Amino acid sequence: MAVIKIMDEILSNKIAAGEVVERCSSVVKELVENSIDAKATEIKVELKESGIKEIKVIDNGIGMDKEDAVMAFNRHATSKIIDEDDLYHIHTLGFRGEALASIASVTNVDLYTSKGDVGTHVNIKGGKVISVENSDARVGTIISVKDLFFNTPARLKHLKSLYTELSNIMDYMNKIALSHPEIRFVVSNDGKELLRTDGSNNLLKCIKNIFGINIAKKMLEINSSNSDYKIDGYISLPEVYKTNRNSIVTIVNGRIVRNTELNRTINDSYHSYKPDNYYPVVVLNITVDTSLVDVNIHPTKMDIKFGNIEELLDLVSTTIKDSLKKKTLIPHIEEKPTLVKETRTFEEIKLDFDVPIVSEVIEDYVINEDLIEEETELNEDNIDKMPIMYPIGLVHGTYIICQNEIGMYIIDQHAAKERINYEIVKDKLNSKIKESISMLFPLTIEYTSSEYLILKENFEFLRELNFDIEEFGINSVIVKAHPVWLPKGNEDNSIKKILELVIAKEKNFNLDKFNDNVAATMACKMSIKANTNITMDEMENLINDLRKCKNPFNCPHGRPTIIYYSKNDLEKLFKRSGF
Repeated sequence: MAVIKIMDEILSNKIAAGEVVERCSSVVKELVENSIDAKATEIKVELKESGIKEIKVIDNGIGMDKEDAVMAFNRHATSKIIDEDDLYHIHTLGFRGEALASIASVTNVDLYTSKGDVGTHVNIKGGKVISVENSDARVGTIISVKDLFFNTPARLKHLKSLYTELSNIMDYMNKIALSHPEIRFVVSNDGKELLRTDGSNNLLKCIKNIFGINIAKKMLEINSSNSDYKIDGYISLPEVYKTNRNSIVTIVNGRIVRNTELNRTINDSYHSYKPDNYYPVVVLNITVDTSLVDVNIHPTKMDIKFGNIEELLDLVSTTIKDSLKKKTLIPHIEEKPTLVKETRTFEEIKLDFDVPIVSEVIEDYVINEDLIEEETELNEDNIDKMPIMYPIGLVHGTYIICQNEIGMYIIDQHAAKERINYEIVKDKLNSKIKESISMLFPLTIEYTSSEYLILKENFEFLRELNFDIEEFGINSVIVKAHPVWLPKGNEDNSIKKILELVIAKEKNFNLDKFNDNVAATMACKMSIKANTNITMDEMENLINDLRKCKNPFNCPHGRPTIIYYSKNDLEKLFKRSGF
């Protein structure tokens, strides 16, 4: 008697659902993407109990006839690809033909759809078709998914809290709205609206709806291309950053994607403009021939592989860096309006799941759309340099106060000196002219055997940096000379720090990044410390040196060197205007 048997279709669909339907947001994703593929211009998502009780997606797409409405729930049934060649030229968000069958196998589904004539209502419970009947002729589709995982209790048990499930849904909906600003999206939970976009195809307006007007006002538009790729979208000024990568939204041919190399390149393009452990807000659209990308990697269709990826990464990096270089990146400190919030009871707050998850919303405040286009008050006629400013004093031995005809500037003297020293050291490291200083007392350092072996392997590299370094006994080295740019009086500690960096950079060693790390470390040690009083002449010299820097606006660690208050801001702060 045969032991191997063909699996029951409902059972196989339940197994497939384990990959396709991971949580409530997975269901929302598949249904919304179907609506987009159906050419919908309006999509409404209605949730009950964060989608655990019900997910309803309403669209005005092309709809289906009765035959297609029933066939759509069969596994591997799709209208989007026909033969193998289509797999390499995918123009739709969905194509695998697994989603509806997987969803229907673990939920109760009601589908109402019509192409404009007689409509169809299909009811499916746990993968079994219960009924197929006529319905109204509204063009488009309404699909209701209830009681997720009702027949797979183990999966139901591992759903997260209502807030977490809602957060995941909103994260996806925010990103899909950014990827399709031409579509009007509305999302509500338990009758309370969480997201609304107007479908005007204005990406910056969509960014405002999701991230808030304060971030939208600080976004830079980018647009560039090469022989294979075209990129466009918006990147944030360095003063705007988040604590995780979730605000880096990458879109390929209208599809939200994940690619580690691409995200790393975007973040690295902001190097020295922001702290390393923070991330920019970026919405990047990539247009490419479908033959150069592969999205058939994972059932979620979010992972992607690029052909000629180095060309894409170079285009992204160059475009972002050039855009940042062209801007005067002095943070403008503005007085915020005082907002009056209504008082809410503890019960209302405790049970309130309608707060926007990613959005930074200004409630009870009418937003002027024209503010998004507002340019900085700084004179950008010469965008390569800082505005002319004049020092007038020092606060707490740390902050230099400057002024000009348009406002007041505050310079962090340590951060400014760090930037100056960083660029000096970086130029020395990249220079072909090598200079060293012999040490009166050579420095001997002992390491563990593993550290010593790594260091010994990099002796030649250290000699190129102008260190005279040799073996000295067991697991020890001796340094007899060092580069001239080491901070005076702190040579021994600086040498030890650089050797530690060489050991730490054993894996994925990159000369440019190493030089950058050394320059940042040395610059910090060489710079004026906080609580150090300097003269007016020293202030003027520091400002003049800062103006000569390639990027005078941030220290090597990404902190701002200068912040700015306009004259109007100061008058508002002292209640002299704006009433």
